[in-house]
Amino acid sequence: MAVSTVHGSGRRIRRFPLAVMGCAVAALCAGTVAPATADGGTAGTGGAKPTIVLVHGAFADGSSWNEVIERLERRGYTVKAPANPLRGLYSDSMYIASVLKSIKGPIVLAGHSYGGAVISTAAAGNSQVKSLVYISALMPDVGESGMSLGARFPSALGTATTSVPYLAAGGVGGTDLYLKPDKVHPVFAACLPASEANLLAVTQRPAATTAFSEKAKVAAWKDIPSWALVGRQDMTINPEQERFEAKRAHSHTVELDTCHVSLIAQPDAVANLILEAATAGESTGPTLASTGTAGRTKADTTLGAIAVACLASGSAVVLLGRRLRRHTC
Repeated sequence: MAVSTVHGSGRRIRRFPLAVMGCAVAALCAGTVAPATADGGTAGTGGAKPTIVLVHGAFADGSSWNEVIERLERRGYTVKAPANPLRGLYSDSMYIASVLKSIKGPIVLAGHSYGGAVISTAAAGNSQVKSLVYISALMPDVGESGMSLGARFPSALGTATTSVPYLAAGGVGGTDLYLKPDKVHPVFAACLPASEANLLAVTQRPAATTAFSEKAKVAAWKDIPSWALVGRQDMTINPEQERFEAKRAHSHTVELDTCHVSLIAQPDAVANLILEAATAGESTGPTLASTGTAGRTKADTTLGAIAVACLASGSAVVLLGRRLRRHTC
């Protein structure tokens, strides 16, 4: 360890413990602020790759991610695409949250369309989720719903659905929303061949009206870094709504000339955005966006406490040094 140059061996020996303590405090502070990753490693040290979880939206199923999954797995990632029940925002989010709890290590969570609203709730309070990715998606704030956002930013979806009553166990029922078959191609999948859009119409899964009417109680994008894809030709969710949501969340945003089902029409671009979210932090750590009205994050509070501790420790070293000089000089 380098020691300040002074004359006389006696004084050099007496000042050595002070230098040791000062360096120790500096090392403690520097070591404490290193960002920890969810798998116990440190961001930027090449920890385990995150598991990528893909959540589909209304009128679709997990197969809508097929081409994206292929590209992510080719890059060595473990991918899961659980079935979104499409029964209501609260129950769907609870289900996806339970899937996340079954995964070990860090997670990148992506949602398409209504799936964006689901991941915004499901990820709340889960420290394993390192990034959120929204693909032409809903990103409601607390107190907002898919319906309220749609009323603010109207789209062709408003006249493209039909309502069908359903019954569940115990005689409890509700209302399902389906896309009208002749609206699937122009509104939902205009960037796909008509034959492929017809197949989506035949195999579509309906969403209960509660999926769009229930108001969000949390918004994970306020505390977790997010990425967003805006489809300029989207007729299902107004592109202006997607821009508004991404800007509000300070998401890392890309825009494409694509329709609502960009994950099918442009899987390379979608996979690349998810990979960007997955690799952010491998060298410098993910940058947490300034996120709306959330206030200070836990990370901010922790770093503030560390800074105070380091300052206090440094002051203690100075005081101790004065005492040593008083007794030895």
